[in-house]
Amino acid sequence: MDPQFWESRYAEPGYGYGTAPNAFLAGLAARFRPGMRVLLPGDGEGRNGAWLAARGCEVLSVDLAVSGLRKARRLAERLGAAGRLHAVRADVTRPPWREGAYDAVVAIYVHLPPAVRAAAHRAWAAALRPGGLLVLEAFDRDHERLRRTLGTVGGPPGEALLYTPEMLADDFAGLEIERLERLEVELDEGRWHRGRSAVIRLLARA
Repeated sequence: MDPQFWESRYAEPGYGYGTAPNAFLAGLAARFRPGMRVLLPGDGEGRNGAWLAARGCEVLSVDLAVSGLRKARRLAERLGAAGRLHAVRADVTRPPWREGAYDAVVAIYVHLPPAVRAAAHRAWAAALRPGGLLVLEAFDRDHERLRRTLGTVGGPPGEALLYTPEMLADDFAGLEIERLERLEVELDEGRWHRGRSAVIRLLARA
């Protein structure tokens, strides 16, 4: 949540989390059709938003860091999708979007402090139109153990910003959950997400 931290990280050369979409999101490619309106809170350098825009979606990519938004726009332009990715600087806990306006919300590794997490998640759910899709991947509480023992790179420090399936089930209780699972995966997402990681994947419908 520290804007200066993310400004500094995204200002580094290259794309710190790579330019390929998150593997969970990419595996759901068939769920996204041209013309769909997709909201991505905390989209960072835009690897996921630009990929969706290149598939023909109309994307609102939201982040606190201007340096990340610039990279998102450049990546969308490189993929021939500059006109479909709209990058906006905003606090993802204070949504600038309309309720019930989006066909999908995609939140990949957006970790929020306990004081604002549940309210922000409810706001993301409220952004979905009836039948809209929520896609979320985040680090599980067990990730801290893997980071200490295996030297995994990535994830917020300590357990306070890590999640559990029960926590997410409560936050998104108003949605119909299709899939909610905890698993270990081998991350290879640029230099800042690398190694054996404990993650939670959530797929739900409004």
